[in-house]
This record gives sequence, structure tokens and C-alpha cells, in this order.
Amino acid sequence: MFLNCHSYFSFLHGTLSPKKLLHQAKKHGVERFVITDINNTSGCLETLRLNKKGSFLPILGIDFRNEISQKFVGIAKNQNGFEKLNRLLSKHLKEELSFDDKCEIRTDVFIIYPFKRDVEYDLDENEFIGINYKDLHFLKLKKWSFYKEKIVILHSVSFADKKDFELHKVLRAIQKNTIISKIKNEDLALADEIFLDEETFKSYYGEYPQIIKNTFDLLENCELIDFELGVNKNKSRFDNHIDKKISEKLDYEKLVYLVEKGAKYRYKEITQIIRERIDKELKVIREGKYVSYFLINHGIITFAQNRNFYYIGRGSGANSVVAYCLKITDVDPIDLDLYFERFINIFRTTPPDFDIDFSWQDRDEVIGYIFKEYGLEHTCLQATYTTFQANSSLRELGKVYGLPTGEIEGLIEKVKNGFAPDKKKKGLDFEICNYALQIKDFPKNLSIHAGGILISELPIYRYTATSHPPKGFPICQFDMYNAEDLGLYKFDILSQRGLGHIKDTLAIVKKNRGITIDIHDIPKFMKDEKIIEHLEKGNLVGCFYVESPAMRMLLAKLQCRDYLTLFAASSIIRPGVAQSGMMREYILRHHAWDKGKSIAHPVLWEIMPDTYGVMVYQEDVIKVAYHFAGLSLSESDVLRRGMSGKYRSREEFQQVKDKFFSNCDEMGRERSLSTDVWSQIESFAGYSFAKGHSASFAVESYQSMYLKAHFPLEFMVGVINNFGGFYQTGLYVHEAQRAGAKVEAPCLNQSDWLTSINADVIFLGFIHVKGLESKLIQTAIKERECYGLFKSINDFVDRVTIGLEQLIILIRVGAFRFTQKSKQALLWDAHFLMNKKPAQVVQNKLFKAESKSDFKVPDLYFDKRNDMLDELELLDFMLSSPFELMEKQGWKGIKAKDIPGKVGQEIEIVGQLITTKYAKTKHGETMFFGTFLDEDGDWIDTVLFPEIAAKFTFKGKGCYLIKGKVTEEFNFFSVEVSEMKKSGWWNNQDD
Repeated sequence: MFLNCHSYFSFLHGTLSPKKLLHQAKKHGVERFVITDINNTSGCLETLRLNKKGSFLPILGIDFRNEISQKFVGIAKNQNGFEKLNRLLSKHLKEELSFDDKCEIRTDVFIIYPFKRDVEYDLDENEFIGINYKDLHFLKLKKWSFYKEKIVILHSVSFADKKDFELHKVLRAIQKNTIISKIKNEDLALADEIFLDEETFKSYYGEYPQIIKNTFDLLENCELIDFELGVNKNKSRFDNHIDKKISEKLDYEKLVYLVEKGAKYRYKEITQIIRERIDKELKVIREGKYVSYFLINHGIITFAQNRNFYYIGRGSGANSVVAYCLKITDVDPIDLDLYFERFINIFRTTPPDFDIDFSWQDRDEVIGYIFKEYGLEHTCLQATYTTFQANSSLRELGKVYGLPTGEIEGLIEKVKNGFAPDKKKKGLDFEICNYALQIKDFPKNLSIHAGGILISELPIYRYTATSHPPKGFPICQFDMYNAEDLGLYKFDILSQRGLGHIKDTLAIVKKNRGITIDIHDIPKFMKDEKIIEHLEKGNLVGCFYVESPAMRMLLAKLQCRDYLTLFAASSIIRPGVAQSGMMREYILRHHAWDKGKSIAHPVLWEIMPDTYGVMVYQEDVIKVAYHFAGLSLSESDVLRRGMSGKYRSREEFQQVKDKFFSNCDEMGRERSLSTDVWSQIESFAGYSFAKGHSASFAVESYQSMYLKAHFPLEFMVGVINNFGGFYQTGLYVHEAQRAGAKVEAPCLNQSDWLTSINADVIFLGFIHVKGLESKLIQTAIKERECYGLFKSINDFVDRVTIGLEQLIILIRVGAFRFTQKSKQALLWDAHFLMNKKPAQVVQNKLFKAESKSDFKVPDLYFDKRNDMLDELELLDFMLSSPFELMEKQGWKGIKAKDIPGKVGQEIEIVGQLITTKYAKTKHGETMFFGTFLDEDGDWIDTVLFPEIAAKFTFKGKGCYLIKGKVTEEFNFFSVEVSEMKKSGWWNNQDD
């Protein structure tokens, strides 16, 4: 009898999760209710999933409101009705329209209007008036007798009990961005919006049997929509022939043709092993009805190839030779012994998905193609939910209770350090922390998944309404887990800047050197001597995934020279392997194979010989669970997904965990060994990569390394122009200089908005100059292209409209150095020019005479170090060595190249700080790692243990005097800091 039930997907209104909503219904003996979240359908699928094996299926609907004002409740009689409600809501959300008092839908839905005593209702057959028990006394008026068969019970449900109303008030205050004492009653739900037990229900409505009957009849006329959860609902036909069977046949024939064609490109000879693998995969793909899925992905990358977009296919999709032949990935799964079952297998209950990365510059156009190709009726972006977490909860609640920002941040810090408010005193801190716990994981709003796109066979509105950001594409209203429950699997179209580096470098090399590079010739790259040399020396700045200090350290310890070692390192570097202690164990066994084999468990060594019996990849979890603990493949995959946070059934996960240990006991495994293996799985499974994913990353790393090794200047320009990488721009500029480039500051006669290169001269782009207006620079560049180079500052001011502030920035950054005048003289010129009256507009710029000043500035004192300080302020880095700006303190020290000869000795060294990283010890203390460059541009790696870290802190960019002891582990050298001091910048008052 409850036609208007809200979950917490009525954002910042409802307080019940779908699970609690079902629990409350069962507790109060409610056999049927309608889930009608406010302007949202997110709770529908989740409620159906949770109650899949329950005693009843909830009916679906939507509560249509303008802000808090309820206009009508729409209840789906059937799936067609749910689709109509979804379309209505989607239209209003897209166009930001208010809902009318009258609903436009006439069939397949019931519409309930809230009771208003002063309204004359003109009701269609599917429309009713919903009344709350508080308004029943109005029905005694004669006029309502005419509506007796059109009145139903409309008792809203938003909370578990009346205590929950206080939590509702808090949520409403957060939504209204006001303090709780100022929230208005009209912005709140009624305090009794809870499920009523049968006795209370009868006491309210017992005198009105007709209303009860009307409500019951309405519910009886609603079909229970279950969506056939789990049945594939993705676009199932690529050909779109009117006959489904013919369409599927044509699709399969097309897939086979494309795979055979691709196999000839990928392999010089189709061996029996390759043929059997292709045939096996095609059979599984056909039986699993994934043919169109592969064809759609192939269509996406074909579009990208035609547009010269660079991409990389990764994830478990790299385990497929069909994907390799279709050029979706560049990883040969046969060569790397990647098994297809990790991607698609008969045990897997969830659909597969490819991760395809594009350059951040190209991704939007690829998404646009997908929506255009498959249509807005069938295509939408995957949603996710922004949820309240510890810090965000405390911040929002602190604001609601009127706390100043300082007190809020103080409370957050106290909670981080284990603060627990006194329950007996129940002060403000207790109240805030108590509510923070209650709303943890509550959804705040819909957001967009990083790259997921859904393409459905039937219109997407069959399953969800869509939301629309101000600019962009429609978004469904459920997350990826509900999508999987439904039977929709996403296409992941992602972006990264590493691909932008590669794409831009290829174009720059072609322009600067006239060379076209085949960037997909991976076998050639794996044998390249220059790449091997770069790997050995750790000369990897700018290279995808391998440039960070941690990765440089790992590669040095592994003495990496080849693809397979790099391939493993890309997964070993992930947090879980290090946390489990297995990174160090892997390195030990890598250098002492025989010793590793003797200490590893024979079963673990046998199933993972390539990684010395150490779990490195996600597949290793499956292997260990299957071979070591005797779990089935499907149970092993539940284990893997559960630990990676991609499986929501904790009960099922716990069952598998229990079986892991019971099986080990039955197989005679020592409990201590089983516990140790479980700990290894548990500590890293959520962070490790799939083997195919690591292989894809290693391929991209090799592509980056090839470009850096053979075209270092062009590569650094590509990195700089994509603003991505582990380090800040200044280091990439420094790296270009080390490689032989002459790097020039932005120049009005040479530079563009982005950084450019001509032969070995790099001109920084104006985009790097702080405070400079892009519109001004675009105008100046266009002026230069149309009418020639600027001759002087006077000429520039005459031709380009500019204010004094912008002109000063250009002077200070050196953009007028082509005039051969000092900055001081130019600054005088700027002030004189800006104080003159505006010049008359000259009609013909080609024949315009340059205006000349009638004054001469005397020679002024100049010091190069002033230029360096200007660069530091405006570019955030210096083109000259920062060591030239150090205060003269008589600091001395060794060079980084001398460190290997000083193991165990105390040293002094001076370094420019590049980056820092902190870590927690097992006792919870904070330690730091600092990465520096010496004056020659060589790396200095340091570690500050907790006691030293507390005494000597990093104080921002600059040069530091470092004292400490040199240590070595697996041929990697670092300095254990005992003392550290930062130098100040030189200023001209010292001379």
C-alpha cells in the first residue's frame, strides 16, 4: 500500500539504502511497495538485484518534483511504462525544465497527484489523487464524493523511523548549503514518512475501505518488472539485418574475415598453435554472443586509425589473440603465454571489457563517433556515484553546524589520529562524528565513470532515465555494478597523456626531420641497443610508466635490460606487491634463481616459474587458488574480483575464503603456509595488474623509450606540450638541454602558444607564462603571421592592443629580446608608450611606418641572475642552472657519479630538489624519500627515516646541502640523510 518510497538515491533526502528499504518493508509486513526516488531511477536496479530471490519484487516508478515540491508520482504498469517515465524525466533533466502540474503520459503508467483541497481535478483514466492520512477529514466534504474511485493512499516513506528524521534534516541542510538551525520546514519531508505496521495503517485508513481497495487494485494492475537480470542486453547485432539470425551469421563471417586478415599482418606464418588458439577463441566468442562486442571495438579503433589517432588496448583484453589480430591491442598473447580464459571463460559471471586508451586530445572525438554511430537512443555514458567519505562527511557536517574552517580541519586531523568523541558528554564533536558514520558511503550525486560507455540493443530508456551535464553526452543513472547485473557491459574509452607524447612526437619528428616512424614495430624495439642502454642507465625521464624514482629504483635493482623484466616490473611496482614483502623477495630470486627455487613452495614455483614462485599478476591469484587451494576456476575468479573491490557479494567472498582454508587443510598444507599465502593474495590482489595489462603498459613504455633514445629533442617537446608525466615541466626542459637542445624563453617573433622546435633549438610556448592572457597571444601570433615579424616594442604596441600589466609580463619573460634592448630599457619604453595617447587607426598595415620614441634611456645596470629570478617567478623554472642562484655559503660536496664509490661512508652533496614522497612505517611513523639532481644533472636518491624526517623538513623548491651515509641494495645507491639544509636564493644586495 506504499506508493511513494524513497531510498538514499533521492539524493540528500532519503536515509535508507535499498537494502535497508527492503529490510524495513519486510519488518513491517509490507508485501508490495513502489520505489519512487525523487527525479532519479538509480535505486530501481539495485533494489531488484537485492530482492532477486526475495518474496516479492518492488514496483518501479519516479517521484517527479520541482525542488521539494511534489508534482506527481509516476508508477510503471509494465516495462513500457517504465520506459515512458524514463523518457519524460530525461527530457526535463536535459532541457532543465520544470515539471507541469499535469503529466503528459496517458498509457502504461499510473499517475498520482498529491491531494490539494482547493484544486479541481480533471483526471484521465490512468490518473489518481493520492491522499495522506492527515488530510482524510477533507473527504467528508461533498465535492470529494465525485472522486471516490480515484483516490488512493499516498503515504511517503523516506526514513526507517522518526529518529531518522534528524538525519534527514542534516542531509537537507547540506543540500541547501545552510546551517541546520536555518533549514525551513517547507524544505523538509514530513516527520512520519516511515513504513506503518498493519495496526497503525488500519487505524488511519480503516474508515475508508474504498481508498484501500483503489490502492490495492492499482498495485494489482502493475506488472513486476525484473529486467531478466544477467541476460546480455548489449547491442547484439553489428549488421542490423531485419532477420536476427541472418544478422548474427553475417556478423560472425565479418569477424572471421577480419581476424584472418589481421593474422596475416601479425604473423609471418600461421602455425598450428596460432591456428588452434584463433579457432578456440572464435568458438567461445560466438557461443558467448560477444561477436558484435568485438566488431564494435574494431569499429572504434578503425575510426581512430582513419583519423590518425594513436591508441593502446590494455587490460585483460590483451589476453585475446582475436583482439591482437583485430589491432585492438599490440600484445601477442601467444608469445607471452597469456591465457584467454582470464578475459572470457564459461565460469565468468560478469562480461568482459576492453580498456582502450586514447590521447587526451582525441578521446572526446572518439566518444562523439560512438554516439553518432549507435545513436542517442541506445548509447549513454556509464554513471558512478560521488559518495560521502570520512573527510568530506566531516567537512559538510562541520559547515552545517556552523563551525569555522579551521575548527573543521582540526576535527578532521583529530579523527585521522584516532580521536573518538566522548559518548557520555555528547557534545558537538560527538554529534558531527556520529552523523559522519551514518552517512558514510551515502551517494551525494551522480558522476561520470572515467571512460565507460554503454551501447544497448533496445533503447537505453528501457532500463534507466538519463542525466545530462551542461555540455556533453547523456549519462545513465546506475553504476557499473548495476550495469553488469542488468547484462550491459561497458566499452572503456579512456585517455592518458603518455599517448599524447607519442602521437605528438611522431608528428614533430616528421616535420623536423622528415622521418616517418612505424611506432608499432615492437619486436624491433625490443632488440634496440639504445633502449637497452637507456634502461641500464635509468635514462627514462618522460617515458611512460617508467620515469618515476620508484620505478627507476626497481629497474636498477633488477638490472633490467629486456622486455620481459620490464613487463614484470610494471606489476611489481604496484603497492600490494611491495606491501606484502614480495617485491624484495622477487628481486632476491631474480638474482639468485637457485636459492629462490629452494625456498619457494614447490607448488607455487611450478605454477609461476616465470616469476620465481612469486605472485605478480592478477592471474596468479587464480592460479594459486586453483592449484594450491583446490578452488574451482569460478571460485578463484570470485576471490580475485572480491579482493580487487569489483565484487559486491561479501557473503559469497567469505564462503570462498573459508573454502580456501578448508581445502588447504584437507590437502595437508601447513596452516602457517596457507595463512602466509592468503596474506600475500590479500595484500596485493586489489592493486596488481592483469598480465595483459602489464604487457600493454610495457609496450607503451618501449614506444616511449624508442622515441627518447632516437629522437630525444622532439620527444621532450612532445612531453612538454602534453603537460603530463611524473615531473613538472622544468625537469623536462632540463632533460632537453642535457640531450643537446638550446632551449629559448618565449619570444614574440619565434614562439607559438605551445612549445616548438627547429633543428636543435626549442622555443618555449607562451602557455607556460603565468598570468599571460591566451587571447592576447593568439592575436599577436596571428598578427605576426599576417603582417610579418615585430621590429620593436613600439611596433608591437602599435599593432597589438595590450595593457601595461600584460606588456610587463612579456618584457620580464624575455619575449622582446629580439630588440637587443635590456629589460630595464624596455620597461621604461613600456611606461612611456602606455602613457601616450592612443595612436590613430592605420588602414594599411603593410605600409605603416613604425612610430619612433623621442627619448633615450641611459644604460642601466644588468645582472643575468635577475633574468633567472624572473624565469622562476613567471615560468616556475629556470633555463639556467639553479646552482648559479645559490647563496654563497662555501658549500662543497661530491658529485652524484661518485656516490657508488662511497658505500658505507658519510658524504656531503648538494642537490636541487625534484620530488618527495612520504611513507608510513609499520609503526605508523612518517618517513620521506627525496629525489634530487646534482649540478651535472645526475640523480641523487635519499631517504629520511622518521627521526631525521621530524628534524629536517623539505622547504620547497631549491638547492639543499645533504649529509648522510651511502647505502647500496642490489646495485641501487641512496643516501640515508643525517642532516639537510636548504640554500636561499642569491639577491643582488650580497654583492
